[in-house]
Amino acid sequence: MKPVSLAICLCLLSSLSLLGGCRNQPPKPSPEAPPTQASAGEATMKAEEVLVDEGPIAPPQEIELNAESLLAAQLTPQQLEQGWVRLFDGQSLYGWLVVGNADWQIAPEGVLRVTRGEKSFLCTSFQIPNYELQVDFRSDAKTNSGIFMRCGPQPRDVGLDCFELNIAPAENPFPTGSLVERKKVEPTELGDFDPTQWHTYLVRVSGNQVTVSLDGKLILQLDDAHVSPTGHISLQHNEGQVEFRNVLMRPLELTELKLGEDWEEDWTLSEKEPDTFKATPTEDGLQLTGGSGQLQSKQAFGNFLLQARYTLASPEVNSGIFFRCIPDALLDGYECQVNHAVVDGDPLRPLDAGAGAIFRRQPARVVMGDGSKPTYLTLLASGPQMDTWVNGVLVAEFNDTREPNENPRKGLRLEAGPIALQGHDATTDVTFQSLKIVEIAP
Repeated sequence: MKPVSLAICLCLLSSLSLLGGCRNQPPKPSPEAPPTQASAGEATMKAEEVLVDEGPIAPPQEIELNAESLLAAQLTPQQLEQGWVRLFDGQSLYGWLVVGNADWQIAPEGVLRVTRGEKSFLCTSFQIPNYELQVDFRSDAKTNSGIFMRCGPQPRDVGLDCFELNIAPAENPFPTGSLVERKKVEPTELGDFDPTQWHTYLVRVSGNQVTVSLDGKLILQLDDAHVSPTGHISLQHNEGQVEFRNVLMRPLELTELKLGEDWEEDWTLSEKEPDTFKATPTEDGLQLTGGSGQLQSKQAFGNFLLQARYTLASPEVNSGIFFRCIPDALLDGYECQVNHAVVDGDPLRPLDAGAGAIFRRQPARVVMGDGSKPTYLTLLASGPQMDTWVNGVLVAEFNDTREPNENPRKGLRLEAGPIALQGHDATTDVTFQSLKIVEIAP
């Protein structure tokens, strides 16, 4: 596993406090609303072994990447079209932080399990404000666990700072389905609920509003302004065994940038040499061909989540999505690479940096497909943290700890800048079929 970045460590140190959640306090009053149908780096704390009652707890073990398993984790075209990505790939803790000592482990069949240890959180390395979250879970009958949203690495006060969706027995003040210290769901509302069987939460977090469905049934709605505007997603170990699988997220409120006949409303074209780089509308989208050049968005973006769908004429085609660019400069920005060539047919060996790589900063750990079919790329840039998914699987995460610089080629740039779609050379032939984006809180 790669080491935790300095920025992440500082973030963790700044959040030291008692672990939050699962408190035995009565719920605070909240307005009732009639139910409506809900719409449907491998950065791990390298803690020393800590002795607990059941024996020593060791940090999660390093896992050798398996290309076949990672490729099998790709989402279906329908899921990808809806914007879903995996937070847990089923075989590694890539993209998560472990906070506190518990025996987080990857069990067979893509299951994430924790059985004992201290109060602990498995926390996404990134932060995001608004999204839908789908999680399968099962637990022992007496387990006390939860799913935290918009939290810090160590939540301080779940009644004020974040949302905790509880997994807890019926006698708990906030049993399964409840938002701790905010709104209780009575066990009778869940029907014949067996915690030892697999169940599915679908949660929508948008602004101050949270909607929770359990196994397809709407069980909770809440509108509460006492919450952070953004934060991590965390899985909690409090006490007892709990398992998670199929941890999926999709962002909300994305806006489509034009890529058809009207593309010039959102983009301008510039090229290194005249009449070499071309943008041609087709039935599938906007085809970029020719030499070195770019389409530059007319709008600037600093912190954002972007989802693109594209197809390459061949895996060797070299393109990229540049971001936080210097306005009107040719390709001076961070580059999320679009290239699917591999060495000797091995997806774990990109010929260049690989689709989804933050070029020259973080290569893709696996190349997902050859790009000949519609390929889905998600890019999240939140402060110095950057994460990319291809076909729903996290392929790269990068935390930029360099000194600030106006040019991202030379240092950290947080200032907003245009998005640019790259034409690399004379062999460029890529069709961008869709590009959606949403600005997010820093």
